[in-house]
Amino acid sequence: MAKILIIDDERAIRSTLREIFEYEDYQVDDVDNGIEGLALIKKNEYDLVLCDIKMNKMDGMEVLSEGLSIQPDLPFIMISGHGTIETAVEASKKGAFDFISKPPDINRLLITVRNALERGNLVTETKVLKRRVSKTREMLGQSQAIARIKDTIERVAPTDARVLITGANGSGKELVARWLHEKSNRSNSPLIEVNCAAIPSELIESELFGHEKGSFTSAIKQRIGKFESANGGTLFLDEIGDMSLSAQAKVLRALQENKITRVGGEKEIEVDVRVIAATNKDLQKEIEDGNFRMDLYHRLSVILIHVPHLTERKDDIPLIAQSFCEEICSDYGIPVKKIADSAMSVLKSMPWTGNIRELRNMVERLIILSDKTITDNDVRTFANPSASAQSPLLNGVGAYYADFDQFNNFQEYKDFAEREYIKYKLEKNNWNVSKTADDIDIQRSHLYSKIEKYSLKRAE
Repeated sequence: MAKILIIDDERAIRSTLREIFEYEDYQVDDVDNGIEGLALIKKNEYDLVLCDIKMNKMDGMEVLSEGLSIQPDLPFIMISGHGTIETAVEASKKGAFDFISKPPDINRLLITVRNALERGNLVTETKVLKRRVSKTREMLGQSQAIARIKDTIERVAPTDARVLITGANGSGKELVARWLHEKSNRSNSPLIEVNCAAIPSELIESELFGHEKGSFTSAIKQRIGKFESANGGTLFLDEIGDMSLSAQAKVLRALQENKITRVGGEKEIEVDVRVIAATNKDLQKEIEDGNFRMDLYHRLSVILIHVPHLTERKDDIPLIAQSFCEEICSDYGIPVKKIADSAMSVLKSMPWTGNIRELRNMVERLIILSDKTITDNDVRTFANPSASAQSPLLNGVGAYYADFDQFNNFQEYKDFAEREYIKYKLEKNNWNVSKTADDIDIQRSHLYSKIEKYSLKRAE
């Protein structure tokens, strides 16, 4: 049921409009002055405001301007007994949806109200869809570390300086890269992402620089690489510490000369790309071990940004958890659940080995499995982080699935346990297949088969 606010200093007009709208099944509030009207707009969520222009205490145009500063997408329909074209134009310029003269024609008024409400719904739906499509979320946090990162982004983004982002898995390195692009002069051009850890070493050069037809056995047609695709925009090299030395040499040349050559090709192609790199490794140690080129490191690290671990900024957890709660409830189309203060305290005390990514997963789990208010007991029961000292099967990734009656035979249970174990290890290693294969001591090709068998996919 849509909620409408009427602001008019004439009691007869308010009473008539209320009667009409309530007959149409709208929920109605009314006040006789702009000051009280603005107080109600701050306090409540209205779908539409009808506001008189000539009023005591505060002019309707002032109410319009201040009301839109409180709720920018709130539709206003201005009404006046002294309507002129100039007044209507001024109202439109200030953001009013429409202007209607007194006494209003009932049919026109109802059609205008319906159109304004439909537009409001479309604006809301568009925002939700844009947020779902876009991976660029707000950078939440009030800690000094996050404030420093935001300040650095504001200073660095408008330049073409290369940036190296460091931090643990799940800490938000990709989000920093996205904001660097969003606030740059290249924001209207593409941001191309490459996860260097997820691409086999024998394919990384083709992925980055492209290849010519026939350059190797499976090269049945020409392919444009990521450097060319990002031309004019930004190339984000995630987990660059896992890139092979041969690919590092070619990336270094591309950064030095702003030119690339496709695999199997001879022609040099000029590219205009800003490179942002990220890693969860200590590149200085990788250089000492001979796994990373020092000259490439210095090319990439013009600006260094370190993203702190979630456990280093625990005071930000309530703000982040509440934001995730609102976002997830909105996506599910359910009322926003409340997270009790005691539950927040428990969340803050937990060892978040998976960082922000793990916190979001836990909040989603709590929303699904808890009642209207998420309690500290809910957190202890359902949100067990993977670093829990208790049994990983009963308290880890698959805790709430551990109902043994669901398995018809021992093979089904083994498949379940294997799937959850592989999924946990992949997420822990940021979906680095080679590292995960070494971690669980199986061949990489065997791990790829398991990923396909259990339809495992990396979360967005």
